[in-house]
Amino acid sequence: MYVIAHLSDPHLDGSEEARSRLRRITSYLNDFRRSVDVVVVTGDLADHGLESEYAELAAELELPVPVLVLPGNHDVSAPFRAGLASFIDAPGEGHPVHQVREVGEARFVLLDTTVPGENHGLLPEESLAWLDGVLREPFDGPVFVAFHQPPFNLHHPTMDQWMLRTREPFATVLQDKPVTALLAGHVHNAITATFAGIPLRVAPGIRSSVPLPFEPESPTGTLVDPTTEPGFALHVHVPGEPLQTVYRYPR
Repeated sequence: MYVIAHLSDPHLDGSEEARSRLRRITSYLNDFRRSVDVVVVTGDLADHGLESEYAELAAELELPVPVLVLPGNHDVSAPFRAGLASFIDAPGEGHPVHQVREVGEARFVLLDTTVPGENHGLLPEESLAWLDGVLREPFDGPVFVAFHQPPFNLHHPTMDQWMLRTREPFATVLQDKPVTALLAGHVHNAITATFAGIPLRVAPGIRSSVPLPFEPESPTGTLVDPTTEPGFALHVHVPGEPLQTVYRYPR
């Protein structure tokens, strides 16, 4: 059994509110009777991409298990790389921050789908070629591809402008590759779906949720609802069995 704790969108900004919501998740993980094998955080770690925010994150993510991180649209590549250097293994400098990490029996391909200064996601030809090459490498174990913006519409007039736009080329690269599951964040909702015939799991937002158009509006009258419980996903992989995902909202 291989267990992934999938976190997303803590949006740390130096406030006690953001910090305490993340700590509800990490404290819960620290109390597990059997530690997870890895923690994966799928973007928007910081709210403004500031050095001080990444310094805070580095302290909060010091957990007794490996922690993998990738950027979201609120993150900024240079301070992200510098402030979280102990969590990142990505060649080059600046943007993009692509990584391949092996933890135990699993391989994680961490894609940077962000566009500097924008909220939507893209995978340019260079990134798709890199991904294609990595997925062609032989690997005897589960392979997870993680990124920030999901490749589907939420049927939300605002959020749908900010999704991954290069969907068909992405699906083409994924076709016939040995990918166990796709992991994403960005939409601040727990979602299960498929993309290119592969299971797709989206983690809920730690900082807030995003009400869908047919749900009650946020009590703050804004896009996000900061009053909902912070949550995360647990993905359980057992060879020969379907991937199981459980969503938790620690109090």
